[in-house]
Amino acid sequence: MPVPRLPNGLPNRLRSGPLPRVLLALAALAFLAYGLARNGTETWAALERLSWWSLGVSFLAVLVGLAFMLVAWRDILAGLGSPLPLRVAARVLFVGQLGKYIPGAVWAFAAMMELARDHGAPPKRTFGATALGLVTSLGCALALTAATLSGQIAREAWWLLALVPLILVGLHPRVLAWGLGLALRVARRDPLDRVPSGADMTRAAAWTMAGWLVYGVHLWALVGGLRPGGVSLYAIAAGAYALAWSTGILTVVVPAGIGVREGAMVVALAPLLDTPSALVVAVVSRVMFTLADVTWAGLGFLLARGVRAEAPDDLSARTR
Repeated sequence: MPVPRLPNGLPNRLRSGPLPRVLLALAALAFLAYGLARNGTETWAALERLSWWSLGVSFLAVLVGLAFMLVAWRDILAGLGSPLPLRVAARVLFVGQLGKYIPGAVWAFAAMMELARDHGAPPKRTFGATALGLVTSLGCALALTAATLSGQIAREAWWLLALVPLILVGLHPRVLAWGLGLALRVARRDPLDRVPSGADMTRAAAWTMAGWLVYGVHLWALVGGLRPGGVSLYAIAAGAYALAWSTGILTVVVPAGIGVREGAMVVALAPLLDTPSALVVAVVSRVMFTLADVTWAGLGFLLARGVRAEAPDDLSARTR
C-alpha cells in the first residue's frame, strides 16, 4: 500500500494555532457535504426503497464496527509506546479521519498526528499506528473475502487475495520494524524506538476482524431489506463489503474510495441482487458510513473535552 508523503512543515502549520485546525475541519465537512449533496436525489430514492428497521440495524452495526476498529488502533499505538485513554483515542482517530474526505491521502494522517501530539503521542508513533492499522484491516478484509466469496468473484479478485499471505508475513515484528522504518524515512519522519510485539498485533487483528464481522451485519441488513435471507446471505454480504472496501482502499487517488467501492460492491452482490438493487445497497452503505464517521467524530470530540493535554515526556514517565 502506498504510504502518503507528508509535505515539509505541514505539522508545524497545523500546530500554529486553533484556526488552521478549524479550517481543516470545515474543509473536511464541506467535501463530505458536497459528496452527499451531489448524489442527493439518488440517495433519497435509495433510502425510500428500504425499511426503517434495515436502516437502523445497518447504522448501529457500522457504529459498533467502528468502535472495534478504534480499540484495535489504540492497541497498536500502545504497542508503539503511546497508550491513550479510550476517549482521547476516539477523538484522535475519528476527528482526524474526517480528513479522508478531502482529496489527497495526507490530510487524515496529518490531522491525527497533530491531535495525538496534544496528548503526548509523538507523530511518528501515530503515523506508524495508522499505517499498521490500515494494513491489518486490509489483511482481515481480504481474509474475510476469501472465506465468504467463491467462484467467479474469487477468480476475478485473485490478485487481491494473493496479498493475504504477504500481509501476514508483513505483520511479523521483525518485518514490521523494517517496513515501518522504511515508511517513516519516505515520509520524512524520525525512526521508531520500538514496534508492537506479536501479542500486540494478534490482539489488534482480533479486534479488527471482529469489526469486519460486524460490518457484515450492516450490509446484511440492507440486502435483507430487499431480499430476505439467512446465514448464507450474511456470508455473501460480509464478503461483498470486505471486497469492496479493499478495492477502494487500494485506489488511493479517489477520496475515501468514492465510486470504486460502490462498483466493486455491485459486482460482488450480483449473485443476490440485480444491478439497480445492488446500486441502492451500495449508495446507502456509503451514507451509513459517512453518517457514522460524523457521529463518532462528534462523540470523540465531546468525550475528550476537558482532558488535559500531555507532553511526550509526561506520557513516557506515566507509562514507565
